[in-house]
Amino acid sequence: MRVLVIGATGVLGRPAVRRLLADGHDVSGLARSVDRAAVIAAQGIAPVVGDLFDSSSLAAVLPGHEAVLNLATRIPSAGKAALGLGWAANDHVRVEGSAALVAAAVDCADVRVIVQEGVSLCYADGGDSEITEDSPVDVPSMVRSSMVAQENVARFATDGRVGVRLRIGPLMGDDPLTRAMLRAARFGMPLTYGAPDGWMAPILPADAAAGAVAALTASGGVYNVTAGPVRKRDLGAALAAAAGVRKARSVSAGMARMMGAAAVFARSQRVVSGKLTEATGWAPASPTPHAGWFSR
Repeated sequence: MRVLVIGATGVLGRPAVRRLLADGHDVSGLARSVDRAAVIAAQGIAPVVGDLFDSSSLAAVLPGHEAVLNLATRIPSAGKAALGLGWAANDHVRVEGSAALVAAAVDCADVRVIVQEGVSLCYADGGDSEITEDSPVDVPSMVRSSMVAQENVARFATDGRVGVRLRIGPLMGDDPLTRAMLRAARFGMPLTYGAPDGWMAPILPADAAAGAVAALTASGGVYNVTAGPVRKRDLGAALAAAAGVRKARSVSAGMARMMGAAAVFARSQRVVSGKLTEATGWAPASPTPHAGWFSR
């Protein structure tokens, strides 16, 4: 399959490119400029220069591609994200970028599949119950644009075309956001939010990328992409060990609510990914967080 990856140089994009190449796909990467094209070419894939926010520009590069894997984001730093700051650029990528992509893809007969990234933080607090794709949502402002992007891609799925919308768990591993969080923990900053008995379903970027690639073969719809859910106390212990601190500092749910945007991280979200596994055979290679998760 010839696949165009949008966001090919990002935290998800790089491992997705490696997986696509390993699986034998013909891979292109969208570059916003000739200079960025060189970075994409260095990954061993063909760069195509285009503007994510211009449907006519995208229309020029889509022909010949059977599928598009849209992993483009501009997530702010960990500190800004927790305070609800710095999300405007990410919203622009998800809302206007996905709209331009769908507008161009609708008019390109070659494109049959679009896989759109998204986040599992859209779900309401589920307590101890498992959260599936049919569970209630309670969308915080910082991830509203993710839902808009998925709505855009859902409109692509007509006339036998497939729109796959992913709800990916919090990415944790040897990535910039996690490394920043671990560094901050050494100066007393929190590693978890909410009740210690609450649940979280993080996932390594490489496992999430593998799930996104597997989703190219799924039927249309919404799919969760997480590792095995873990109690926050256990996740905190693994993070503390990786950070080299005695104990993970935690922020109570009440305090998180006073912090505004951080309240979403205090929810208990026991998100499971059985639907994607059943549809594609994908499963996370590292399903349980431990200290080694964060120093690969």
